[in-house]
This record gives sequence, structure tokens and C-alpha cells, in this order.
Amino acid sequence: MARNLTQYDELIPPELIGLRGPITPDQFEELCSEYRDLRLELTSTGELIVMPPTGSLTGKRSFDLTSQLASWFREHRNGVCFGVDTGFTLPNGAIRGPDAAWVKREKWDSLTAQQKERFAPICPDFAVELRSPSDSLTELDLKMFEYMENGASLGWLIDPLRRKVYVYRPNQETLVLDDPETVSADPLLPGFELNLSEIWSID
Repeated sequence: MARNLTQYDELIPPELIGLRGPITPDQFEELCSEYRDLRLELTSTGELIVMPPTGSLTGKRSFDLTSQLASWFREHRNGVCFGVDTGFTLPNGAIRGPDAAWVKREKWDSLTAQQKERFAPICPDFAVELRSPSDSLTELDLKMFEYMENGASLGWLIDPLRRKVYVYRPNQETLVLDDPETVSADPLLPGFELNLSEIWSID
């Protein structure tokens, strides 16, 4: 759920709209502490991206997504799962926050306690983005390719507006699923199959 700084300005503090980059990682952490109600990201060139609070329906869909991932994790205890508020420092320097993510246990365990407390310097092995009505599909597509280029093995871009799921893998063409009932993360996440009925629903 990513938006440009120039969009939806009425929901963004004026001082952020006029903020000029590049923003350093330390400055970014200070902004995150100051503006806790906003989701912030940082591009590899230091450009700040501001995401106002999501609409209620998108929040409902995000809850269902992370709940299903959490349910799978409780059963399998495989790797480490993360929700919508988690930021990761990618190898290219960008700080990105997918709507759901999974990291291999050995990658997570290789980090220090301090690294885990901050924006962990790793790319998720599995990253999911959930499109909201205000999101640019093109920008989300570029974000998914960024995950792939920085070490992710699997990515899903879920578009409830068109009832499509875009599946990304490194060095492969994007697979487009039209109105699927489920989508599987096998073999990376063995047994994890996302049921899309609640995500497609507006009730």
C-alpha cells in the first residue's frame, strides 16, 4: 500500500510535504518516531514516501491476509513472519515495508539484537503488497521488482480492485492470476495457501 508524497496531501502533515531529500537512514528513523500514525518508506535514493492511514476496507483485507499467514506460522513454525508495520533495509539502501512478509530463520538469526530492533538490514524472502484504491499499480509493480532484485524469492501483489494476483519470482515473467480462489506459496512456505474470498469481499 504505497503512495507518493505528492498524493493525498490533505492527509499528510504540511511539513512533510515540503521536506526535501535526500533523507538519511538516521533522519528517517527520527521521522518514523515522530509520525507514528503514518507509514513511511525510503527509496534507494533517499526520497521519502508517505502513506496516510488506510481506508477501513483495506484495513479489513490486510487483517485477513496477516491472520492467514499467522495461522500457517502457528502450525508450521517455519521461518519468521512480519505484519504491515515492519520496515526492512534492502541491500540497495531502500527502507521498505511490505503488507506481509516472511524471512528464513537462518537469515533472521544471523542478525544482531540491535539490527532486529531497527529496520533489519535484510530483504524478506517472501513479500506481499495489498493494493488499496489510492495505490498506483505501476508503482507497486516496481516495488515488487525491487524486492526480487534485492534477494526475495517470491512476491505477491494482490489487487482486490481487479481481483487479480500478480506472482513474482526472480528472473521470471510475472504470473497474473485472474480472480483466483486461492494462491499457493509452495514450496517456499510449505503448505501456505491464501484463501482470497475475504480479501475479495466488501462485506
